[in-house]
Amino acid sequence: MKTHLKLSDFDFTLPDELIAQHPASERSASRLLDGRGSPAVDRRFTELPDLLQPGDLLVLNDTKVVKARLFGKKSSGGRLELLIERVLSPTADAGHEVAAHMKVSKKPAPGAVMQMDGGFTATLLGRWPHADGPLYHFALSSDPYALMERHGHVPLPPYITHTDSADDENRYQTVFAKHPGAVAAPTAALHFDEAVLARLAANGVQRATVTLHVGAGTFQPVKAENIADHVMHFERFDVPQATLQAISDCKARGGRVVAVGTTCVRALESAAKFGPDCRDTNIFITPGFDFQVVDLLLTNFHLPKSTLMMLVSAFAGYEHIMALYRHAIAQRYRFFSYGDAMLLQRTALGKP
Repeated sequence: MKTHLKLSDFDFTLPDELIAQHPASERSASRLLDGRGSPAVDRRFTELPDLLQPGDLLVLNDTKVVKARLFGKKSSGGRLELLIERVLSPTADAGHEVAAHMKVSKKPAPGAVMQMDGGFTATLLGRWPHADGPLYHFALSSDPYALMERHGHVPLPPYITHTDSADDENRYQTVFAKHPGAVAAPTAALHFDEAVLARLAANGVQRATVTLHVGAGTFQPVKAENIADHVMHFERFDVPQATLQAISDCKARGGRVVAVGTTCVRALESAAKFGPDCRDTNIFITPGFDFQVVDLLLTNFHLPKSTLMMLVSAFAGYEHIMALYRHAIAQRYRFFSYGDAMLLQRTALGKP
């Protein structure tokens, strides 16, 4: 058992051909690695309802991915790309303000007006959330959500190499997406279709939701070898009172809380740690974390040396996770956002 884990401990070699570039032919046609015990069991995702028990509580993230990638040009003619991370004020009275990542050869000065593809403008106001902040503060000329819907592109992850298509608009979105605001999908939930959800309900598995708007920071690389030096990005989230009550009821009847995706883990454990009024979280879950809510985790396979590798290692144990990843690579599972899924069980206190 390793102690004092470093960034390099979460590295592994992944053949490029195992990075899924497109989703499975049908949502629930993915494979499912049952990693609750050892040895792991190779299954299909459609078997999930048979792996859960009546009285368990399935918690889903109902965020909706927005077409947050916008293109345009500076007054000099140079091209730029914006990725809207957060809508700050959607109304005209408040200036249609957004916080965004900006990709451009030379950064424009505050006050510069960008002509965006589609005929609208984006005026640079400065940095966000402060003068040296990591994002840029823009005022758009119209409602941000309407502009993204009309002129935006699906913000596919950097490891997906094709440009977004109509198929991505459909498949890089869950079937229960409700609240717009995410720039990355809660990918473990992409496997669910109405048939699987209906079977879960018929088997007595309860259902609740949280909303966590996944930010582009989920793809931010960890650069510090001492992982304690890494600063996590903030993400907006909400755990409704009805969900808190459903969790309490589940625990009382001896059921298990099943988080669908690391985003649900972050939301549920943030609410438990910081209180139900918390609405922004930069919780960093690493081995040794004391989990208070989640008992089972359904998740996809994550990037090497990522904060999500650290989270799943905290949840199910470092050595166990690394063994599961070796198995998944050997058995040719598909990785990352459009890839296959894995079911994990929490270790005692999340100890590695």
